[in-house]
Amino acid sequence: MALTSPVKEHPYSHLIDTLKDGRIKFFNLQKLNDPRYDKLPLSIRVLLEATVRNCDGFYTKEEDVQNLLDWQQQQSKAEVPFSPARVLLQDFTGIPAMVDLAAMRDAVAKHGVDPSLVNPKCPTDLIVDHSLQIDYSKCAIQNAPNPGGGDGPNQSQGPSRSTPSRLPSRGGSHCGGHRGTCSKAACNDPPASPGRPPASVQQIENTPLLCPFHLKPVSETETTLKNQEMELIRNKERLQFFKWCSKAFKNVNVVPPDVGAVHQVNLEYLSRVVQVRDGFIYPDSVVGTDSHTTMINGLGILGWGVGGIESEAVMLGQPVSLTLPQVVGCKLVGSINPLTTSIDVVLGITKHLRQAGIAGKFVEFFGPGVSQLSAPDRTTIANMCPEYNATVSFFPVDQVTLKHFKKTNFTQEKLELLESYMKAVKLFRCFEDPSEDPQYSEVIEINLSSMVPYVSGPKRPQDRVAVCSMKEDFQSCLDEKVGFKGFHISKEKQDTRIPFLHGGQEYQLAHGSVVIAAVISCTNNCNPSVMLTAGLLAKKAVEAGLIVKPYIRTSLAPGSGMVTHYLSTSGVLPYFNQLGFEVIGYGCATCVGNTAPLPEAVVDAIKQGDLVACGVLSGNRHFEGRLCDCVRANYLASPPLVVAYAIAGTVGIDFEKEPLGVTSEGKDVYLRDIWPSREEVQQTEEDTVISSIFKDLRGRMEKGNTFWNNVDCPDSVLFPWDHKSTYIRSPCFFSKLSKEVPPPQSIESAHALLFLGDKVTTDHISPAGSIARVSAAAKYLLSKRLTPREFNSYGARRGNDAVMTRGTFASIKLQNRFIGKSGPKTLHIPSGQTLDVFEAADRYQRDGIPLIILAGKDYGSGNSRDWVAKGPYLLGVRAVIAESFEKLHKNQLVGMGIMPLEFLPGQNADSLELSGKERFTITLPESLSPRQQLTVKTSQGKSFVVTALFDTEMDVIFFQHGGLLRYVGRTLL
Repeated sequence: MALTSPVKEHPYSHLIDTLKDGRIKFFNLQKLNDPRYDKLPLSIRVLLEATVRNCDGFYTKEEDVQNLLDWQQQQSKAEVPFSPARVLLQDFTGIPAMVDLAAMRDAVAKHGVDPSLVNPKCPTDLIVDHSLQIDYSKCAIQNAPNPGGGDGPNQSQGPSRSTPSRLPSRGGSHCGGHRGTCSKAACNDPPASPGRPPASVQQIENTPLLCPFHLKPVSETETTLKNQEMELIRNKERLQFFKWCSKAFKNVNVVPPDVGAVHQVNLEYLSRVVQVRDGFIYPDSVVGTDSHTTMINGLGILGWGVGGIESEAVMLGQPVSLTLPQVVGCKLVGSINPLTTSIDVVLGITKHLRQAGIAGKFVEFFGPGVSQLSAPDRTTIANMCPEYNATVSFFPVDQVTLKHFKKTNFTQEKLELLESYMKAVKLFRCFEDPSEDPQYSEVIEINLSSMVPYVSGPKRPQDRVAVCSMKEDFQSCLDEKVGFKGFHISKEKQDTRIPFLHGGQEYQLAHGSVVIAAVISCTNNCNPSVMLTAGLLAKKAVEAGLIVKPYIRTSLAPGSGMVTHYLSTSGVLPYFNQLGFEVIGYGCATCVGNTAPLPEAVVDAIKQGDLVACGVLSGNRHFEGRLCDCVRANYLASPPLVVAYAIAGTVGIDFEKEPLGVTSEGKDVYLRDIWPSREEVQQTEEDTVISSIFKDLRGRMEKGNTFWNNVDCPDSVLFPWDHKSTYIRSPCFFSKLSKEVPPPQSIESAHALLFLGDKVTTDHISPAGSIARVSAAAKYLLSKRLTPREFNSYGARRGNDAVMTRGTFASIKLQNRFIGKSGPKTLHIPSGQTLDVFEAADRYQRDGIPLIILAGKDYGSGNSRDWVAKGPYLLGVRAVIAESFEKLHKNQLVGMGIMPLEFLPGQNADSLELSGKERFTITLPESLSPRQQLTVKTSQGKSFVVTALFDTEMDVIFFQHGGLLRYVGRTLL
């Protein structure tokens, strides 16, 4: 197969036009003189421009351009390629991609091919942000260093060998160390000394904060520095690999840790709206290894999340293949209620669009209501796109977008270039002018004035609860049977109160008690108005004499230093601190399950009363058990509501009728008494969110930190794998890679590894949180002489296939019908033994028995992770038979050479009377075609028909090659 087309004149060279006195070229799509162009949704116009510009007659053909122009007739039918301008990786999902590229270099070198040819052809940014864990919360250091999430702080055996002896251990109270107290000595900490953190950590650049009680500047909170140091030390091996990647591979830019979360950095630093390269200007676009890459669509930049496998293909020059999408026009009308935050608007739009059934479609916003939304509002709305299953939620560029980029230090010249180009190709919108409205597949109208404050939970993001109904809704959750909302607590136990001691004082826990309150992640914190609302609420609460009970695990993990900067500059950060919401670091923490252990007395009280304790967070994920095993109810809420529920101490409160607390004078304080006005928030935002914030971020981005700058890495074309490493291993995906494509192999007499129900998420398939001590992965790490404190998390060890294979289906919430209760176990059918999933799969593979998985509806829902496909592949799974698949995960299975097979409509395992204990045979024809029907035969004499979900010819090709990685490797050979 040829890798490039013959050199010839570009078929659309006649469309090339110029800007800036002929210095900058662009493909002027208006020169097509096609009336269909003006009616295309703007998101489709971006796809069209990329297709025209990259038309090479090989990957991208002239018929693809015509299909896009004929979008009205070809939507949901034609397949089109899309070559994005760049790829975005975060470290958890990015490290497997980079490990694969390093392994691919080894594979081609063995065949005599120059390994330096293996490079990303598409510019790739990798942001190290997902490895932060909360080892310390509060400056008083109530948690001992805990590099792997193992033992709690009061273990007698002392620190593990991974705990650095140079970490300080201070008693007493420090600035913000105890709510309402401060040590003056801590405010005047001396310069670095042998007992303090090393200079390499102290010099991590972050905005100076203020002690809330003496208003004296300190270089950084003790909490943040300690969490950052632990992050850097425990992940040094991974950081060395990342640094090698930044030097060895062309087109790779690595953003070091402690700068910010991936989406925040993407928004504030990497986003361009337009790209200028090789003398051509064209729209910025991106695909990323995270489902919330869609956040960038709020700035008029087309982008969405893909699996790590697909991102690797794009990095290596392959376009993304997609079915030409339907585009739903979401028309926003009406005015926003002054008490409604952008999060409330997000949840309201999420509900409308989820109910509209827009899975796999593009959503494009238009209408006069769009102009009321700031750029941060739009990115917050676009962030929730995966929750209503759309591919993207696109806000075209308008004057609000330009105003935003003027704040972010775009030069006037660049703004003028951006505006002139976008207008020249009709990618610029005036939302008040209905004559500019494109034609959409369908239109959904949403009235912004109907939005009221909501939270989401207790188990799924789509289950919205109006704040005014929260108390009665939680009561109904206690009453209902165990399910997506219910906990089934008997009436006589619903009033259980369990007393416990904490810090020498007695408290009580009940059903609905809040034990985790986290203002966390980039996805809400990117919106200054929402964060400032929370900060002003905290200020008014402190001034009113309200407190947060000290046993509640509170934390504040800003998306970037920019957030800390404006919270500090606006004067609200000290009040966050006084309520216990201290900055614990920069990166994903609680949101990905990296929560500090709860106090033992709290855990004991929860277990004693079998209580439905609650977590409240302003992140984007809250599946049951994700935050903490013993916290069964978790609610997504806006940052100010997180603070409000933390003060209340319970979700079972009616804010309208019940006070948050009582002042020292005995006066009741209600939420309405301390909720800041919209005008107050907007004024504070104008005064603090200024261009200096972005200058500060840009400076820190380009400077890096001392620790990262001093990290040593190999200087070689091939990565020198350390066979003793438990973080980085060369995977076996390229073993026995041949130049010839093997013939399709039927699946003969396979056993079902698992028999699963509905809504199996990526968290169930490949957990990202801590590694349980009794898991198969723990046994492997123990065999490598690591202690539980050194386990770290599954997310941090995604560069080690041995850990990740053992971690596949290791979720404690996995419901396997073979077992009848939740847990990472399955039935080894030949022996009748109950084993860990990995142990059962390993025994099957040693016996040469292929495996399949039986599942229900929405298999693979959740955020994108390539190990949800790689793990089953290495377990020996050849096919998954389910009622329906989440599209992104379906693509990942195809990319690993696993067949996604769908029951015919109306059929499932139960209707076909399958026990799962049969043996299954699936015969493949010599030539496969998209969406071909195949027959499955069982050892019990039954047979049924399934649909092979190969949507495109490229899907078929990838499967025939044994997956996308092997396909790319073969093309290089």
